[in-house]
Amino acid sequence: MTANDRLQGLADRLKPSAQPPSARLRSGPERANVRVLAVIAVIAAFVAGGYLWLARPRPDPAPSTADAAATEVPATAPSPGPSPGAVPAGATNPASVVVHVLGKVKHPGVVTLPSGSRVEEAIKAAGGVRPGAGTGTLNLARKLVDGEQIPVGVRLPSPSPGTPPPGQPPPGRPPPGSAAPGTPVDLNTATAEQLDQLPGVGPVLAQRIVDYRTQHGGFRSVDQLQDVDGIGARRFADLKPMVRV
Repeated sequence: MTANDRLQGLADRLKPSAQPPSARLRSGPERANVRVLAVIAVIAAFVAGGYLWLARPRPDPAPSTADAAATEVPATAPSPGPSPGAVPAGATNPASVVVHVLGKVKHPGVVTLPSGSRVEEAIKAAGGVRPGAGTGTLNLARKLVDGEQIPVGVRLPSPSPGTPPPGQPPPGRPPPGSAAPGTPVDLNTATAEQLDQLPGVGPVLAQRIVDYRTQHGGFRSVDQLQDVDGIGARRFADLKPMVRV
């Protein structure tokens, strides 16, 4: 190679680049923008992948043993409980009381009531008090005693000290001259005061019974009571189970 050729090559290397300076300046920022976009794309890919991972379908967890036992349907239906009002096996029916209501009530006689009933309920069971009659000093709130007599609207002798209230069965022997509770009154021996205690019989009618007994030499049958003035068929029906001859 000649000296001229070497000089010519050196001159070529020293020549400025054909690309203008402005083009070289633009190439730097463009490459920087490409790198930024690449980084953003990578970050977006990671975010999208994480979202898809969290949103993936998951199988339901198997129920625990306790939950399965709680939701398990029994093989057999439970036996029904006792119906309301049914009496359990071996239990007895509630006790009742039987009392004799006499005096000025519409339907005197024996009534049966649940245990714990009151005197007022016994009077209602006997049809209630007759029109114009009253209960006097009878304690309507007292609980009934089985087997007792409840005199309504009739006068009783004044109780002596230690005597139970009217209507309660006496604990011992009845006083002399009076009939024991539940014992029919003897028409031939009863006094006017004793006859006055019968249902529907007042002092006037009691004296008529005594007068009839005196005039006819006593009663030969209970049916003769209908011959006494003032005793009709209805009153006789009330008195018949309570008297005797």
